[in-house]
Amino acid sequence: MKILFKNIKGLLQTLRAGKNYLKGLEMKKLSQINNAYLLINNGIISDFGEMKSCPEIEVNKIIDSKGKFILPAWCDSHTHIVYSGSREEEFVDRIAGANYEEIAKNGGGILNSAKKLKKTSFGQLYNQSAKRLEEVIKLGTGAIEIKSGYGLELSAEIKMLKVINKLKKNYDASIQSTFLAAHAIPEEYKNKREEYITQIINEWIPLVSEKKLAKYIDVFCEKEYFGIEETRLIIKAGKKHGLIPKIHVNQFNSIGGVPLCTKLGSLTIDHLEVLNEKDLNALKNSDTIAVALPNCSFFLKIPYTPARKIIDNNIPLVLASDYNPGSAPSGNMNFVISLACTKMGMSPEEAINAATINGAHAMGLSKKLGSITKGKKANLIITKSLPSYSMIPYAFGSNLIEDVYIKGKSINNL
Repeated sequence: MKILFKNIKGLLQTLRAGKNYLKGLEMKKLSQINNAYLLINNGIISDFGEMKSCPEIEVNKIIDSKGKFILPAWCDSHTHIVYSGSREEEFVDRIAGANYEEIAKNGGGILNSAKKLKKTSFGQLYNQSAKRLEEVIKLGTGAIEIKSGYGLELSAEIKMLKVINKLKKNYDASIQSTFLAAHAIPEEYKNKREEYITQIINEWIPLVSEKKLAKYIDVFCEKEYFGIEETRLIIKAGKKHGLIPKIHVNQFNSIGGVPLCTKLGSLTIDHLEVLNEKDLNALKNSDTIAVALPNCSFFLKIPYTPARKIIDNNIPLVLASDYNPGSAPSGNMNFVISLACTKMGMSPEEAINAATINGAHAMGLSKKLGSITKGKKANLIITKSLPSYSMIPYAFGSNLIEDVYIKGKSINNL
């Protein structure tokens, strides 16, 4: 099916093939064609340019996009949307003065979600997760990474990974699966950590790899969770079995996770709310991409990732939602863009670049998604009539999306 969008006010993120991410000064520029056309054919971008060059060809549908912007759908490279129930009681506890670490020590946090998930059937877990996925697609997300990590035992982790893979089969959005083998230490292993980690390395990782249930391996490298040597062992085991590392580091403390993960070739390191010069230098001298999660900083009232330091040091930066029940219960990437501008000092151009082409790169998908490029999938956001694309971060409480296309199909028509 051929669809022609014409009279587009601004066609954003038009990149040449082979440009898989942006960094430094590149991030300050958002490529744009004014008064443009866009042709998609069977779900693939086949042509685009200025209206004066629009070819006269037969198409199945013509859409007049006067006054509107078209840009790639958001690529959200860090979420935990497969979970059971909610944790609003912890939200109330934080309002009363408790912090994240205190709540976790009292049996809340990740352990709380793990207890709920174990009691939830596969069908129930799938249905809850599918609703969340549909919600974020309507908000413009066309590609998403989903982590396990609320199982804390093999059968529950497998259940989560199978839910992720069923979502992948049933939805056109591009979904990547990550095995967050080491998210927290279960209560029953509190005094026998080594035994738990040995299970992850010798039993869990080989099985997940054999069954092809995940592409990536993750670890929560942080005080009170998993230390440097534990993280090293798990990353190496994952890599041995073909899983690519994408690691949680420096959410609350800098304990050496950044130099470790860059040395071990992590595709991404995520959070980085705390970042010192040693960490920054390790990132500068690596191929690892930094992922900021401003929803988490907003919700927990912790520092924001120092985006300016990262970008100004010529390090590629990604924005993601961290959608999860405890520290970021929202997958609204439009709000993430706004937070990046208002709280992290990023320009609208930098924020959109970080949430499109760079987000795709953080999931290994930038050859297929993340920009308006011939041959890429037509995962698109069509805005309402706007004076400029800066309205996206500016009007943070408004839904400025008229339609979302996933593989060339309008979600409004599904």
